[in-house]
Amino acid sequence: MASTETQPKADDERVASAAGAAAAEGAAADATAAGAGAAAGTTAAPGKSREAGSDLAGLEAGLDALDTRTAARTPLPVLLRRKALPPLVAVALVLGLWQAAFALDLKPDYQLPSPLVVWDALAEEWYKGTILNIIWQSVSRGALGFVVALAVGTPLGLLVARVRPVRAAIGPILSGLQSLPSVAWVPAAIIWFGLTDATIYAVVLLGAVPSIANGLVAGVDRIDPLHLRAGKVLGATGVSGVRHVLLPAALPGYISGLKQGWAFSWRSLMAAELIATSPELGAGLGRLLETGRSYQDMPLVLGAILLILLVGIGIELLIFAPVERRVLRHRGLLR
Repeated sequence: MASTETQPKADDERVASAAGAAAAEGAAADATAAGAGAAAGTTAAPGKSREAGSDLAGLEAGLDALDTRTAARTPLPVLLRRKALPPLVAVALVLGLWQAAFALDLKPDYQLPSPLVVWDALAEEWYKGTILNIIWQSVSRGALGFVVALAVGTPLGLLVARVRPVRAAIGPILSGLQSLPSVAWVPAAIIWFGLTDATIYAVVLLGAVPSIANGLVAGVDRIDPLHLRAGKVLGATGVSGVRHVLLPAALPGYISGLKQGWAFSWRSLMAAELIATSPELGAGLGRLLETGRSYQDMPLVLGAILLILLVGIGIELLIFAPVERRVLRHRGLLR
């Protein structure tokens, strides 16, 4: 009996030990799975961050794509209709009013000739072979004077914009010089330099430098201070900061100053050529205008005025307007 009673007890102990071993193995398996899961979680975190970064980059690219408009190529007839037709209509309207005033005899013929008579006067100068030389004389003087004014006005504008004591001292003087008519400098320049080219260039410089400097000062004043701080953090200081941060950021205002500087230099040049007349100075558009006045040749006077106007408009359309459009389009200010 004792043997039979101990045998079931032994069997129960074997079953219990087997169950305990199975439970231990299950716990070990759970721990291993948990450890594997933790390890997998730690290795999967960078993958998730990379996926999040790629999603963010894709979102930014999508927003940029929505913001960027694909510029369709404008057909040539549409472009001509938009760009060339309005000026042509304006010119035709002015010529029509001019011809109507001539036909109504609002002024005598010698005071108000018809457009055709003015054209004949310019054609006569063309046949003489002098008109191109006259235009080139004035354009070359204006271009050289403007380049020198650019070399003087740009550092002056930077100095006034960045140094407060200099700005307090020179800023009002520059504004006053800009408002002073350029023709006022011609008598003084004649006394200083005589009837020479130096007189003409001095008048051009005094007319253009204040406009260029003030335009650059205005452009620098509109720069966001964060851009300048970011440039300093990146090491753009001194000449490097001026070249890579200050001037590019101030470019829209600077270009406006250049346009105004060219207009002032061209007007100053015409005033100097009109007053300072001498054989040593050669013939320019201002000299042609004075010749027509001295001979009471109104067709030649109006023809010279038209040539001065056409040269000024041509420089604006061929040089400054494309540069300004490119800068504004690059800044996102023009579509």
